[in-house]
Amino acid sequence: MTPEATYTDGANAATPAPARTLDARDYKTLALSALGGTLEFYDFVIYVFFATVLGALFFPADMPDWLRQLQTFGIFAAGYLARPVGGIVIAHFGDLLGRKRMFTLSIFLMAAPTLVIGLLPTYASIGVAAPLLLLAMRVLQGAAIGGEMPGAWVFVGEHVPAKRYGFGIGTLTSGITGGILLGSLVAVAINRYYGPEQVNDFAWRIPFILGGVFGLFSVYLRRFLHETPVFKELAGRKTVARELPLRTVLREHRLASVYVGLQTWVLSAAIVVVVLYTPTYLQKVHHIPAALALEANALATLTLTIGCVIVGWASDRIGTRAVMLVGWGGLFATAYLFYTGLPGTPTTLFWHYGLVGLFVGTIATVPIAGVRAFPAPVRFTGLSFAYNMSYAIFGGLTPVILTLWLQHDPMAPAHYVAALAALGFLLALWPLAARGHPMRDGAPTAGSATMSR
Repeated sequence: MTPEATYTDGANAATPAPARTLDARDYKTLALSALGGTLEFYDFVIYVFFATVLGALFFPADMPDWLRQLQTFGIFAAGYLARPVGGIVIAHFGDLLGRKRMFTLSIFLMAAPTLVIGLLPTYASIGVAAPLLLLAMRVLQGAAIGGEMPGAWVFVGEHVPAKRYGFGIGTLTSGITGGILLGSLVAVAINRYYGPEQVNDFAWRIPFILGGVFGLFSVYLRRFLHETPVFKELAGRKTVARELPLRTVLREHRLASVYVGLQTWVLSAAIVVVVLYTPTYLQKVHHIPAALALEANALATLTLTIGCVIVGWASDRIGTRAVMLVGWGGLFATAYLFYTGLPGTPTTLFWHYGLVGLFVGTIATVPIAGVRAFPAPVRFTGLSFAYNMSYAIFGGLTPVILTLWLQHDPMAPAHYVAALAALGFLLALWPLAARGHPMRDGAPTAGSATMSR
């Protein structure tokens, strides 16, 4: 079995990091990767900002409201359940044929279904076929996002200098979460510019059509990216995975897979509950107007985006473990501050939501620790398998669980987020929080396979 701990992060790195700093090519890679991630994640999450409208349009009018919402979020969950299949297939070929090809393919597979959703007829026009077609498009979107996020993290992690590894992945993660911010801002604009009747009539289609068009444009932009130097080295040394990469992961890297899977559970709670589910929760449970709920959500997503960059920067300086302890501890406290203060006033809503959003930025520690948890020949597959399997189970089912839980306890979101933040705090004590495989597996600068602490 290969060693699981050959690299130490942050200021205490055992092997001296290369002196190279971020250059123009690195910034280009970061910019194009982050932009593509923004557009692709926007395509994936715009659905949830219009969940109430979609539920009314794609299911029978005489269906109970709670059941309509349950089925609407069930279709949302289907996108997550499809992630492992898409992620494993795309990652498999990413480890065999190259990161760049699959990185470009994933965004195309996202853009096309998004455009189709914007053009779908509703239940009033074609009956039960409408939700079935919506479900099919969400499955395709899930398969695409399953390859996009792990692929993006591996792509950037293998490009940037070792001393800026955390900053590079944190910046990319902020770009991906920027897709949520973009979706939130578009939802705010639609609800501000159009009245409820216009939104239900035609305006709900606008964000999906825009997402599909801009997603196809980002496919073109990714033509200007270069293959990662790590994959080039593997290909040059003929050390690209020769057997099915997933088989290697399951045989030799089970511990790393469990660790990344548990981390992903924490990430899914932070994103799905605080950012994606809460706007609907604010409207349904606390009767906060849609426009106000979405504006507060936009602020929280902005602070989340900023938080990811701060977390990446801090990880390079004080280490990932220290950042995790502070970040997940802060999320535990601010989650209760936010949810117990509802509905409050517009001022407290914005302040508390923005603060909890900042601590949600701790999610950037998940890819920072997760990418280096696997060696280069199976890195894409290992990260994709662990991340997507966990997200499919926990991320996909969370909205459904909360919808049922809320029938008995209006504080369900707070309890769920706090419990997972506590798990994240405990995971910071796991050795893989601070150590992992070198980015350039087998390179002379990688050091020996001995423990660094």
